[in-house]
Amino acid sequence: MGRENLRATLVGFAATLVVFAVLFYTAGVDDLVAQVTSADLRYVALVLLATFAWLAAWAGALRTVLGVLGVELSWLRSFLVFCGAMFSNNITPFGQAGGEPVTALLINRSTDAEYETGLAAIASVDTLNFVPSITIALIGAGYYATEVTLGRRLEVAIAAVGVLAITVPSLVYVGWTRRYSLEHRVVEALVPFIQAIARVVPRVSVPTAEGLERRITGFFRAIERVAANPRKLAIALALSSFGWGFQMIALWLAFVAIGEPIALSIALFVVPIGAIAGVTPLPGGAGGIEWTLAVLIAAASPAVGFKIATAGVIVFRGFVYWTPVILGGRSSERPASAAGFDRRGV
Repeated sequence: MGRENLRATLVGFAATLVVFAVLFYTAGVDDLVAQVTSADLRYVALVLLATFAWLAAWAGALRTVLGVLGVELSWLRSFLVFCGAMFSNNITPFGQAGGEPVTALLINRSTDAEYETGLAAIASVDTLNFVPSITIALIGAGYYATEVTLGRRLEVAIAAVGVLAITVPSLVYVGWTRRYSLEHRVVEALVPFIQAIARVVPRVSVPTAEGLERRITGFFRAIERVAANPRKLAIALALSSFGWGFQMIALWLAFVAIGEPIALSIALFVVPIGAIAGVTPLPGGAGGIEWTLAVLIAAASPAVGFKIATAGVIVFRGFVYWTPVILGGRSSERPASAAGFDRRGV
């Protein structure tokens, strides 16, 4: 990790500690510790199992997309690579936006894929993950609204999801239809900046406008190959949906574990909304996601309250955040060894 990236990561984690300190103080440290340590270990184990199922499902989506791009991976290798991807997302600011370039490099080093192919693959998976998350959130919110009267906070949160469901696909569509004109503008704007940096950074070749444009074109063509295979897209989308489902079940199980079960419909819409907090400058959204989930669950279940909501969220996020960090950190340190499990992808 470069010195600048390391500094940004350390600053991000320092900010995360502050956010968590405020969260724990607000929820009450003693009550929080007592609630978490008294959790039923049988259900805690099921939370871990659901976490592995989520990682496996999304790793399968990445494997499917890479297969379309001509990069064959076994299930084990795809699982390790995806854990490495989640590790990158969880230690870099702005979550996926900050982790995708690092993830593309990991795919490049772990397979025979070009960097642009790896970037197109992880970008495609992230885009596919957005579709079922918003859909499930709206279904869950609609079902929950038939059972209780929504509070002001939930109305605002669900309205924000509805706006995202319309705005993001529209922006993606407009940007995609004008991708080559945008490419020329991006190249013209970035080349002088990139060349200035490359001249002062050791062992980095100075890129040309033609070379940068060729790489961006390769990225677009890789995306086009993915979009041109509807059967594989459907498989990847189904795996993405299963992954979201396992995350929601993990959250529901976390509250069962602490003896304060919530309605499954609540998990259906708060998990995708909480994921939106991952775009904060905090590494992997840590702290911001916990706050968002605790506030939403407390608003949706007044009987649970903020303190109990925070305890359940800590159990859930403890597995969802740290499991891929621990597994992915090892595979990211030695990407070649991850690839060494099976070079033929069988």
